[in-house]
Amino acid sequence: MKTFTKVFIVSFLCFFIAIFLGTVTSLKVNDMDISENIGIGYAEKEQLSRILLTKLETEPKEEISYKTLEEALRDSSRVNFLVLGMEDVRTDTILLVSFNKESKKIDVISIPRDTYIHRKGYNGGDQRKINSIFYSHGASGVMQAVSYILEDIPIHHHAIIDYEGVINIIDLVGGVEVDVPFDMKYSDPTAKPPLNIDIKKGRQTLDGKNALDFIRWRKNNNNDGYIDGDIGRIKAQQQLLEGLATKISDNMLSVITKGYHYVETDMGLFDIISLGRNAIGIDNSNIKFYLLPGKSDFRSVNGKVYSYYVHNQKEVKKMLEEIYNVEK
Repeated sequence: MKTFTKVFIVSFLCFFIAIFLGTVTSLKVNDMDISENIGIGYAEKEQLSRILLTKLETEPKEEISYKTLEEALRDSSRVNFLVLGMEDVRTDTILLVSFNKESKKIDVISIPRDTYIHRKGYNGGDQRKINSIFYSHGASGVMQAVSYILEDIPIHHHAIIDYEGVINIIDLVGGVEVDVPFDMKYSDPTAKPPLNIDIKKGRQTLDGKNALDFIRWRKNNNNDGYIDGDIGRIKAQQQLLEGLATKISDNMLSVITKGYHYVETDMGLFDIISLGRNAIGIDNSNIKFYLLPGKSDFRSVNGKVYSYYVHNQKEVKKMLEEIYNVEK
């Protein structure tokens, strides 16, 4: 097994959702001096005070409907984030997180790392997987590829998360309850860091280290693993994320101030807090997870057979029409 998920989506979404699930009063500078936790100066503290004290509409509004997907993608006020988890120079985890400020809905689309995409000039079998794009074109290249697959959806920001943040943030909230489908036992002393996964089957609360092992695991040393391969691991990640979201609000300030340091993003802390306040009043029922529509397939490239995930463009459009509330 390779070193899976050196950076991963959970800490960013946990950080992001933490802002959503809280209240303004719990972050007011006069009540809890957030500036001491994130090391900002007087001017920044004043800016933060203005952001937090600005009156907001907390009740969700009726979602606007559109006649076509093209109209929705052009006119919607949704903010879309690409969240990347890295395996060395490859993206091990790719998520498109879409937030509707009016309806207070969050939609999360998982993009399998083996998704097939053939770029001009990149003809090798491994180069036709979406997880290879970061090495040659960075986060902006992955953003372009995901936008292309998702009907040219606008992607406004990106985030890359350090895997240590997963451990620390989950420990901050006292662990996460998940249902482990079977015994997970795998060791690899050559991995960096070395892997020693030993999690028993059943519903249980996992601490940060075991939670990270849970989302890194794909198979045991005897090759027993998810029947559906990486798709099974994506489902495990989503289960962990749902469990994590239920435990954030009681630890919101710590998660925000400490979790931010594990996030590499093109957004500033003030921008995130300002945006996040628009989602005050959201609940877990407004967070929905999707898997990029498609199926696993084997294809021969230059005489060698590779395993890919081939997306279904027709079903992708249907999924986006649902997310963007396009009239049927």
